[in-house]
Amino acid sequence: MAYKTKNILIGRKPTAQGDEFKTAIIALFDVNNPHKTGTAPQKVLEYRNIEKIRVTGLDCTYYLEGNDIVVNNLSSVDIDVDDAANIITITGVQGKE
Repeated sequence: MAYKTKNILIGRKPTAQGDEFKTAIIALFDVNNPHKTGTAPQKVLEYRNIEKIRVTGLDCTYYLEGNDIVVNNLSSVDIDVDDAANIITITGVQGKE
């Protein structure tokens, strides 16, 4: 599914009861670096029972303090979920600010 957004934060929640893998969280924001400003997300997407997220063709930053992956300078992002393989693939259009 395609979304118009400036930034995404990728994180996780604990494994839901009955699932083998954790719940993936992808938060969409209208500003870069929302973790520095306390900005609330425009939308939060949750995907249960995900083993892996692939980020393809985008520059991203992994923050060890929060265990989140930050992807800035987006104009759009496409999130493809393969439920059978428990994998999410994220691609998008990214420019420089």
